[in-house]
Amino acid sequence: MNQPPFVKICGNRTASDVAVAAQLGADFIGIVFAESARKVGIPEARAMVRQLGPSLDSFELESPPPNHSDTELVTDLGLWYKYGADKIESYLGYKRPLAVGVFADQSAEEINNIVEETGIDLVQLSGSEPWNFSLTVNRQVVQVIHIDPEDDLSDPLVDVPVGRSLALMLDAKSSKYAGGTGKQISIDLAKNAAKKIPLILAGGLTPENVRAVVRAVKPWAVDVSSGTETDGLKDYKKVASFIENAKSN
Repeated sequence: MNQPPFVKICGNRTASDVAVAAQLGADFIGIVFAESARKVGIPEARAMVRQLGPSLDSFELESPPPNHSDTELVTDLGLWYKYGADKIESYLGYKRPLAVGVFADQSAEEINNIVEETGIDLVQLSGSEPWNFSLTVNRQVVQVIHIDPEDDLSDPLVDVPVGRSLALMLDAKSSKYAGGTGKQISIDLAKNAAKKIPLILAGGLTPENVRAVVRAVKPWAVDVSSGTETDGLKDYKKVASFIENAKSN
């Protein structure tokens, strides 16, 4: 892709984290509700979301794509995720950055309750959720596929269905955490996937390597968490450097 990638700054834990990321040009901010060192409670999340203004609900947007009669005929994976990318980009025309809630292997009831209590805009499923699970969530979904960092041969898209999540992220696999591990997946594997769909790339990205990775992979968006932290807390100089370097290609 010729345009600079969109940038998601994940693992925010305070309203200040979110405010700074927004000021520096982030397109998405991530708030973790999954079991993690970065997990936040509903009051903290609500305060972060309020930093960004009204939720997407206030803009009277359309219902999720699986309910659209005009998308039922889409059977090509590339076309489906191109549709999803266009839809999310239209959301960014209403509000920027968008607030993304990160969940992993939690019930639809819990997710939907948190969505309503906090006002987050998108849901990221970072666990082992089946594809149809996204249809039970009351927000558009970013689904994560976890990749073994040593795997540079397989096609992570081979079993991905059409008509479920609106966007797809590749992240490094970990036995303990659903993302935020600091491990990087194969550049060749990511590059091949990004040729097929508008891809969100995560895993081991830092201010120092993101420019080269973006040039090689050409993802639709990049996601960073630990790469913008110092001693487990958001480092605003790293956030600024990451956003600048990601978008400077």
